[in-house]
Amino acid sequence: MSDKFPLQPLLDLANTRMDEITRQLGQLIASERSGQQKLELLQRYRDEYSERFVTAAREGIGPDAMRNYRNFLNRIDEAVEAQRRAVEQSRQHTSQGQQQWMAQRTRVRAFDTLSQRFQEELARKDERQEQRFTDDHALRKYREKNQDQG
Repeated sequence: MSDKFPLQPLLDLANTRMDEITRQLGQLIASERSGQQKLELLQRYRDEYSERFVTAAREGIGPDAMRNYRNFLNRIDEAVEAQRRAVEQSRQHTSQGQQQWMAQRTRVRAFDTLSQRFQEELARKDERQEQRFTDDHALRKYREKNQDQG
């Protein structure tokens, strides 16, 4: 048996891939958070603009101003809806990234387990070899001692 884990290149590759998937997942999470923050900002802006519209309507505004407010509110609503869709899509990508990360973590753990078993077997082999050496040495000493006495 070789002293080197035969699947080490695959373990190294799996770890490298794990690092890459982890980095990508971090980017997906950051992108999702950023999109969510943009959505919240748009919603707050829409609420503020709507309040301004209500206040202006109470104070009395002309039909052109009323139309402008409504048109702008419609555009903001469209932007909010588009951002909602973008956030949902980002959530789906993050979920897929998490699934990839978990699958890769499972692969790495499997290779780690095989590597540990390999190292444990090497250690047992070394212990048996050392024990044989010690037993052989003790047997030689015993025989030498008995030959000297006999």
